[in-house]
Amino acid sequence: MAVLATALPDRSLHVVADAAYAGKELRALPAQVTWTTRLRVDAALYDLAPPRTSRRGRPRSKGARLPGLTALATQLPFTPLPVRRYGQTTTVNIATVRCLWYGTFGPQPVTVILLRETTTHTRGGYDTALVTTDTLTRPAEIIHRYAARWSIEVIIEDAKQLIGVGKARNRLAHAVERTVPFGLTCQTLTMLWYATVGHTPTDVADHRDQAPWYTTKANPSTADMIDKLRRVLIATKYQVTRPDQPTPEEIHTIRLAWELDAA
Repeated sequence: MAVLATALPDRSLHVVADAAYAGKELRALPAQVTWTTRLRVDAALYDLAPPRTSRRGRPRSKGARLPGLTALATQLPFTPLPVRRYGQTTTVNIATVRCLWYGTFGPQPVTVILLRETTTHTRGGYDTALVTTDTLTRPAEIIHRYAARWSIEVIIEDAKQLIGVGKARNRLAHAVERTVPFGLTCQTLTMLWYATVGHTPTDVADHRDQAPWYTTKANPSTADMIDKLRRVLIATKYQVTRPDQPTPEEIHTIRLAWELDAA
């Protein structure tokens, strides 16, 4: 992120990560970078540093230690808030507190957001705890921003399970550095091809006809994109005329013929 901030000095960069990406290294982030992550259960939170006094000595860098998250959730008022997540708008109950996560961000103020997914929380406490250095953005946008990272998790899972990224039995560091980016590049090219050329409105309907148990399927999956690209490549490879340099019209004709035959 420091490299990106140097390359894009006029841009604000908002990073979203899971709880594993939190450590003292984040204290050195450039001022234009904000960091939003899931807060660890054992996080030690503190009040903001008190104002300087006229006494001699080093001023305090943090305030009093706050209670643990479970105890803190019983002390803070929760209010309902509509948020946009995962393609739909739902209402959650949130409580916020501005404080310091000194062990990770040092003296930089952060906002902690505690979420309760239901109005009646039988277990007490909270469901999710988020922390962000972006203290100027409203909590609803922070929650939306954090939820948006889920699509990245899906992409990573598809890369491992469908593309085979990380499954190559490499023994040298250079081999790993090449095969993993190559697999991710192939996945990216597949999606770009499908979005610009390969997609047809009937893809989902055809899939549901072949697998009627997928009653809720509304969009093509990564597996659908890979299967369609594989079929088009095979059809193109075994053309009789000009197999190495097919025209777009020839590819389109073969693909339509295959789809009609499959239907």
